[in-house]
Amino acid sequence: MAFDGITIHALVDEFNNKLSGGRLSKIVQTEKDELLCTIKVPSGQYRLLLSCNPTLPLAYITSTNKSAPLQAPMFCMLLRKHLNNGRIMDITQPGLERIINIRIEHLNELGDLCTKYLIVELMGKHSNIIFTDEEFNIIDSIKRVSAAISSVREVLPGRKYFIPNTSGKTDPLNSTRASVANRLKELSVSLSKAIYQSFTGISPFIAEEVCVRAGIDASLPALELSENEITHLSACFCNLIEDVAENNYKCTIFYDNQVPFEFSVIENEMEKGYGCQEFSSVSKMLETYYAQKSNHTRIHQKSADLRQVVTTILERNHKKYSLQENQLKDTEKREKYRLYGELLSAYGYSLPEDSDSVKVLNYYTNEEITIPLDRELTPLENSKRYFDRYAKLKRTNDALTSQIAKTSDEIAHLESVMVALDMATAYEDLLQIREELSEAGYIKKHNQKDNRSRRIKNEPLHYISTDGFHIYVGKNNIQNEELTFHFASGNDWWFHAKEIPGSHVIVKSNGEELPDRTFEEAAALAAYYSKGKNQSKVEVDYVEKKSVKKVNGKAPGFVIYHTNYSMSITPDISGIKEYTE
Repeated sequence: MAFDGITIHALVDEFNNKLSGGRLSKIVQTEKDELLCTIKVPSGQYRLLLSCNPTLPLAYITSTNKSAPLQAPMFCMLLRKHLNNGRIMDITQPGLERIINIRIEHLNELGDLCTKYLIVELMGKHSNIIFTDEEFNIIDSIKRVSAAISSVREVLPGRKYFIPNTSGKTDPLNSTRASVANRLKELSVSLSKAIYQSFTGISPFIAEEVCVRAGIDASLPALELSENEITHLSACFCNLIEDVAENNYKCTIFYDNQVPFEFSVIENEMEKGYGCQEFSSVSKMLETYYAQKSNHTRIHQKSADLRQVVTTILERNHKKYSLQENQLKDTEKREKYRLYGELLSAYGYSLPEDSDSVKVLNYYTNEEITIPLDRELTPLENSKRYFDRYAKLKRTNDALTSQIAKTSDEIAHLESVMVALDMATAYEDLLQIREELSEAGYIKKHNQKDNRSRRIKNEPLHYISTDGFHIYVGKNNIQNEELTFHFASGNDWWFHAKEIPGSHVIVKSNGEELPDRTFEEAAALAAYYSKGKNQSKVEVDYVEKKSVKKVNGKAPGFVIYHTNYSMSITPDISGIKEYTE
C-alpha cells in the first residue's frame, strides 16, 4: 500500500493519542532529509521519525535510535532554538492530504507563549518538512524550493505556506454517495484510475480494494457502468471512508513466500489468501514492514555472489549432463557389435573372403541378418574387430553411467543450494551455505572457525502445529543434516518433497501418535520449503526418522528411505503458526 492519505490519517490518530501534550526534549537531523524527535510524555518517551526522502517519505514512532552528526545542520539548529522543550498541542491532517501538521507551543526569548507549526509533507519527490509561525509564514524548510524549481509554489523563508491544488481532487471525507457517483460516471478512464484520480489521499491500492468490495472489474471504463453499479460502488467507497473517519483500522502486513509485499491499515478483501501479520499500531506495522523489506533486499544483494557461482556451475553441469546422455545413447549399438562378432566367429570358417557383407542366420531369433565386412580382412578378423568395438563401447557405457550419476547428484545438490538461498533470511544462513559450497570445493575456504561458531547460533525454522506438536524446518543442507541425524529421535516423523530439492521437516512426536491435521501441516511446510512451492500441489514423502539413512559419500542432507507414505498437498502455510517462546 502506498503511503497515502488513509495511512497518514491512521498515523495522525496514533500520534494524537501518544504524543499530544508531550514535550520535545531532543531534535536530531540524522540525514539531510530526516528528523528524529524525542518526545517526553507522562508515561515515558517516544521517538518520532520524520523523513522526506523523495524515494521513501515516512513518518512513524520508532523504537530505534540513530546517532546525530558531529555538526548539526542549520535547519536542525533552528528547530532546536525555537522548539526545544516545546509542547505538542495537537497533530492534524488537512482533509486526506498526505500532510501532517504538528502544532507546538513554546516560550520565546522574552518568555512569551508562541505557537509554531512543523508541517510534514509526504508527497514523493515533492516531500518536505516546513517550519512556520502561527500565521503560516514560512520560517524555513528542510528543502528550500525556489521559483526556478517550482512554478506552483515557493518554499522559502518569508513566503506564505499554502497547499497547492493542481489536480482538482475532491476531499472524500466531505463527499456523499451521490457526489461520488456523479463524479465517477463522468469519466472514461478505468474505474480504479477514476477513483484515485478524483479523490484526495486515495492510492491505486485503495481504488482496487473498493472495486473488489463492490465486485466490479477495476479495469472497466467508469463511463460504461450501469446506474446500479455506480450506486453500489459509491456505497462501498463511502463505507470505506466512514471507517477511516471513525478510525476503524486493521494494521496488517501481507507476505508472499515470507517476503512482505504490501501493508494495509484497513480491512482488506483484495489480499485474502496471502500470509499476514496484524499489528496493534500503525507505527509498529510500518517499522516492521520497512525493516523486513530492507533486510530481504540486503540479504538478496549479499547472496548475489553465491547465486552467481551456483548458477554458473549448474549451467555447466546441465550442459555436461546433456552431452553425457548423447554419448551414452551412442553406446547402445554395442550389443549389435557383440552379436556381429559372435556370429562371424561361429560361421567364419565357412564364409567367403573378399566380400563387403555376408548374410547369416541369427540363431537367437532364427532370422537372417546382414553383417557389413571389411573386404581387406578375413571373416575372423572382422569378428575380432566387432568384439573390440563392443568392448570399447561397453567401457564407455560403464564410465558414462557412473559420470551421469555423479553429474545428476551434483545438479541435485546445487539445486538444493538454490532453494536454500531463496530461504535465507539472515547473514548466518548465507555463512552456512558458503561453508557448504567451500566444503564441496566450489569456492575457496575462508575462516572456517568463525563459520562454525556462527553455525551453532543459527537455528532452523520452528513452527507449532494446531494440535501443539513442534515442527522444525531446515533452511539449508547443513541444517537438514543436523535436524535429521543429530536432533530428531527414531520415533519422530520426517517429511520431504518427493524427488525435488527441499527442506527436511521434523515433527517431534514425543512418543505420541500424530493426528491427521499435524501430518497435513508438516507436509504443507515440506511442500512450501521446496522447489515446488509455486505449484498447485506437491507430493510429499513422510516416514519415521528411524527409516531415514544417510548415503555415504553424498552431499550433506542427502538421504535414502524405504516403506514411506506419501500425500499430495497444497504448499500453503498461512494457517501454521511460527513458534515463539
